[in-house]
Amino acid sequence: MDSAERLDGRALIYIAIALLTWSSAYAAIAYALASFTPGQVALARLAIGSLCFAVLIAVRRTPLPHRRDWLRLAILGVIGLTTYHLCLNYAETRIASGTAAILIALVPAATATLSAVWIGERISGRRMLGLAIALLGVVMVVLASGKQVTFQPMAALVLVSVIASAIFFVGQKPLFVRNDMIGVTAFGFFAGTLGTVPFGFGLPHALVAAPWSHIAALIWLGIAPTFIGYLTWNAALRRASASQVSSFIYFSPPIAVLIGWVWLGERPGWLTLIGGAITVGGVALANARRKNAPPAPVSMAPVAAKQGCES
Repeated sequence: MDSAERLDGRALIYIAIALLTWSSAYAAIAYALASFTPGQVALARLAIGSLCFAVLIAVRRTPLPHRRDWLRLAILGVIGLTTYHLCLNYAETRIASGTAAILIALVPAATATLSAVWIGERISGRRMLGLAIALLGVVMVVLASGKQVTFQPMAALVLVSVIASAIFFVGQKPLFVRNDMIGVTAFGFFAGTLGTVPFGFGLPHALVAAPWSHIAALIWLGIAPTFIGYLTWNAALRRASASQVSSFIYFSPPIAVLIGWVWLGERPGWLTLIGGAITVGGVALANARRKNAPPAPVSMAPVAAKQGCES
């Protein structure tokens, strides 16, 4: 796949929706962990997301993925959903949020590297330079926010989450060509939810004892960052390369700062603004189209897959 293919307006809208919902997840996870274990949060979040997907595919009468892809999707679901969320949730109970933010920012670089090795995406030097510049901006935003950054042994769990996320994003990409995008996403969620069951024992009792505000945090996690976030993210993945789409993850910390400024009156300092500007510049460079680049190839995906993406 050519690294120069252009992101269209619809893909950018999908990415924006995903990032806005995902940016709210970290605070909601921290809030829910006051009443639930990391495993219970992961199980509840994925179960609610899976329920939403089940309703959606029933209403749309979405076709199942091809049988030959079931095993691959199940493995990807366990890696990219079960492993990612369990490791991140357990890590958030022990490490500083600033540490987690910086480590999660490695996802775009990991995705770009894996997409080049695994599915043959051509990653230009300009894109890699843009990713590096954007990462520098993220580090500046995190440090300027006053968040503690200490690299403890539990930080290794976040690195596992980074690798799991990259595998999930890149591994799904070829499946969108021959399957309905919503069907692929839903199947992965069903497998990922089953994978969290052994870690979520006691969830019914915890729900009875938890205050409504903590239960509301779980519901929000399941509907917004999980169902809506992953659905729109995969819709964008189907329309552009994995390395292009993942580069926008760098916007998560600046978006979080912007939300804090608008909703909580937390005015950012100059270092934060400069870091945010560097992040924007890095992402723009990573996604810049070469002047002599050929036109983006026309997708030959089946009609069913196209309909799934545009729903």
